[in-house]
Amino acid sequence: MLKQQKIFFDFLRFCIGSAKEIPDSLKEVDWKELYAIAKKQALLGVLFHGIRRLPKELAPEQKLLMQWMVMAEQIRKQNIRLFLDSVKVCKNFENEGFANCILKGQGNALLYPDPYMRTPGDIDIYLAGGRKRVMQYINKVCPNQVMRYHHVDFPVMKTAIEVHFTPSYMFFPIHNSRMQKWFKEVMDLQCSNVVTLPDGYGEITVPTMNFNVIYILSHLYRHVFTEGIGLRQLIDYYFVLVKSEEGRVKNLTALQRELKYLGLWKFAEAVMYVLHEALGLPEEKMIAPIDVNEGRFLLAEIMQGGNFGQYDTRLGSKENEGKLHRYLRMSLRNLRFVKHYPTEALSEPLFRTWFALWKKIHGIR
Repeated sequence: MLKQQKIFFDFLRFCIGSAKEIPDSLKEVDWKELYAIAKKQALLGVLFHGIRRLPKELAPEQKLLMQWMVMAEQIRKQNIRLFLDSVKVCKNFENEGFANCILKGQGNALLYPDPYMRTPGDIDIYLAGGRKRVMQYINKVCPNQVMRYHHVDFPVMKTAIEVHFTPSYMFFPIHNSRMQKWFKEVMDLQCSNVVTLPDGYGEITVPTMNFNVIYILSHLYRHVFTEGIGLRQLIDYYFVLVKSEEGRVKNLTALQRELKYLGLWKFAEAVMYVLHEALGLPEEKMIAPIDVNEGRFLLAEIMQGGNFGQYDTRLGSKENEGKLHRYLRMSLRNLRFVKHYPTEALSEPLFRTWFALWKKIHGIR
């Protein structure tokens, strides 16, 4: 398994373009094993992008190749639907008077060598105007939606939509206060950054690359303490760093100061290890030094849990669990992060309790 995991990383670097030559280790590949890892990490489309560039003698056998091709075509069609739906959603909110931008998602897809190779999810859209005004509109169109700290669902089409009042948050109150202040200072610029989608699908508004350097890192960090992160999310971040200022973030010293101020520094060091070890990010494109020990721990979590931790069964099945069971499972899960990220790990259950009480006091569902 470890041998095939190494071959997987070798081939993954070739698929995303950080390695230019076909890896020699591919001669010993077990394609079924690689398919299983890619499926677990939601990377079937990414690996198929590389398979298309292989000579016939190195490609998977015909039956598996056809199965892989079908999955890649489904991913391509999902991306087309998400591109079209993202345009509709942006226009709808603009017409309703909300400045907006699509977070992650189809904006990230544009950074890939092929914008159709990334497995898409839902549409996350930030709306300017504040929680109160956004909720007034959501309640008018889709009453009785459960409000979370940073977003609310907006079920108006087949594609799931999450409407954000704020892009992300931290569990530790001091760092969260700093982060929300930072978002308020920079979000106007993000809502005016228009990009053109491929093949004439239209235009959407997405955050700037420099914003994503901090935002996507914070998004990854938060998911570590909720359900988990997978390689799909790390590849998004790899492309952000590669494309940001042509691979070198402006004012690196100022950025590093910001990461420390927001409580993201230690996590950034672990992420740099994963991006270097698994994805081949060169040292000159890193935003922090590598922390090998923290990086190995994070990579082990990523490979065990899969995409958004969906395959992590260490604390039992998540199917049909009630609120109390989920609360206890997540609290127990986060105990293993206390040694690594104490402020966030210890603050997470307290944050959930505080927000539940806040909603109850304000009569919010």
